[in-house]
Amino acid sequence: MNNLIVSLSNVSKTYLIRDYSNRTIKSSIKNIFKKTKKQKVKALKNINLEIKKGERVGIIGRNGSGKSTLLNIIMGSLTPEKGGTVITQGSMMKLSLGMGMDPNLTARENIYVNGSVIGLSFKKIGIFFDEIIAFAEIEEFVDTPVKFFSSGMKQRLMFSIALYAKADTFLLDEFFGGTGDKNFRLKSDKAFTQHIIENHTVIIVSHSMAIISKYCTKVVWLEKGIMKANGPANEIINLYNEHDYNKNIN
Repeated sequence: MNNLIVSLSNVSKTYLIRDYSNRTIKSSIKNIFKKTKKQKVKALKNINLEIKKGERVGIIGRNGSGKSTLLNIIMGSLTPEKGGTVITQGSMMKLSLGMGMDPNLTARENIYVNGSVIGLSFKKIGIFFDEIIAFAEIEEFVDTPVKFFSSGMKQRLMFSIALYAKADTFLLDEFFGGTGDKNFRLKSDKAFTQHIIENHTVIIVSHSMAIISKYCTKVVWLEKGIMKANGPANEIINLYNEHDYNKNIN
């Protein structure tokens, strides 16, 4: 594979979902023990994609276009249909804000739980603990249950923990919360670039074209499970925006 980190060939994925359309409450109760008709939903159709070491790839598309399914197949948490192949190299980690956050645990406890999830030993977490708390700016709430945190505080905490993740390739699913004041956004952007972007292969799923444009050199555009386009970031973003504009005015 040389410097290829990800190689997908003829990757498709179909989900079987129960069809509850045109059902009344009465009929739902009556037929609760009966088999419900299943409907096939084609999430991905014959995706061919190569990602090289060090590339920063954005995956864009409307809701339901297959972005997260593609990310999960690359990660290995989903398998493609027969005939499709997925080859990857090196360690991979998927990050998303809020993942694994237990609202009933304190910030301290969540740091240890989530630190373990991203591959840190308790010893390493102990070394980084004060830095994580300071970066998240929650020094006064270390032993407060997270359920009492504002959404911004939760995002800052998860972002701070994620900075210490170790992997060759990072898969980011709507990782950016845009949280905090101007000063926090500036320092988090700098830390994100140093810890996650630099010296890693990065695959980003986001609805924000500003984020995709800022961090990605290459973009994959999905439309109803089909790869509509794949190429240089600015070129594909412009095509996507033009398509979206024309669709909305017609």
